[in-house]
Amino acid sequence: MKKIIVLLMVLFFSLTSCSRSRISSVARMDLFNLGIGPSEDQINLYELVGKSNQTSLAMRDGLFYISDTAGDKIVRYNSYGDLLFVIYNEETNPPPITLRRGIDEEGMVTRWSIPYPLREPGVITVDSRKHIYVADKVGEDRRSFDAEEDALLDNVVLHFNESGRFVNFLGQEGIGGKPFPRISGIYASRDDEIAVICLLISGWNIYWFNADGALLFFVHLQDDSIPMSPEQADYAEVDTVAAAPDDRKLFFKVDYYRDENNNSMAIPESSLIWIINVETGAYNEPMRVPFFEYTTMENDKKITQKLPYAMLGVIRNSRVFLYFPIDGGYSLLVLTAGSREQRLGFIQIKNDELEYNTFNLSAEGILSGLLATEREARLVWWRTERLMGEVNL
Repeated sequence: MKKIIVLLMVLFFSLTSCSRSRISSVARMDLFNLGIGPSEDQINLYELVGKSNQTSLAMRDGLFYISDTAGDKIVRYNSYGDLLFVIYNEETNPPPITLRRGIDEEGMVTRWSIPYPLREPGVITVDSRKHIYVADKVGEDRRSFDAEEDALLDNVVLHFNESGRFVNFLGQEGIGGKPFPRISGIYASRDDEIAVICLLISGWNIYWFNADGALLFFVHLQDDSIPMSPEQADYAEVDTVAAAPDDRKLFFKVDYYRDENNNSMAIPESSLIWIINVETGAYNEPMRVPFFEYTTMENDKKITQKLPYAMLGVIRNSRVFLYFPIDGGYSLLVLTAGSREQRLGFIQIKNDELEYNTFNLSAEGILSGLLATEREARLVWWRTERLMGEVNL
């Protein structure tokens, strides 16, 4: 979650009208803390000269993977906070002190480090084999500009195996292909297929690969071809595009707005989540997303206002998690495709943990978070069984 979400949280601290007694508070478990800095067991969050912070978190089977943008490294921890391995750029990192360099073929070493020339690692995902896929930048000599898409092609997806050894890289055509436009998301789907989501000025490109790196499907979402809302709306804005973890489907949330009496501030009209079958290109019936409502006082009168939730991710069985920043944390909303069922929840985040937040939603619905203060980063998670109730994840 980027800084803009933190600013929104501050803005709406006093605005929410949702009573926590009406929603389920999801129990938070604090797992371990990391220091801020350049050492192998620290996260170098804030030294971002010439970089955009895309520090990213993935959790798979109780193991945590952090892509440290500023630190030019990828680390793997267990849930007790033990550092298991680090992939690091030798030119920008001090030599690891506590980890053995390299790993033998028998894999007898339990904690090790592997050098690799990472440039600016960003969003990360992990498949069922514990293979790592992470976005990274290419060198200037490999960058190009796509005039038709009006996009700089400078991203690739690096593929490492379960031990952290480099396997290959993915480009637009597959293994060794030309660089992608800006990558905003990477998702591991069924059969270890990988979906790469790229954000363009005019829309989104989605590349869907099999476990061997072959391109299976390509989807282009053009802004001017977004399905319109049944209600009257003047324009639409895509919030997020995400891939299902258990099906060949894309979920993209669209917020629709109208201009009222030439008001400079757009009025939210509706929010819909559209579902695309990537094999056929067909759209499913959209999911309607209610607004988050809050109250303000104007001339001693309570005025109810509404803003759209943001989409956090998709879990198994087409269940979508959405969130909105409120006092002391986030309000969660869970919707299920093809059902009118709605579940509301609340997750706690302390005021001193707002320096930087990034989250990961597992296929089973476990929400993990890296919450940064000025001095440390806290790894936490929220188990959503209570929120989901009798729903079987």
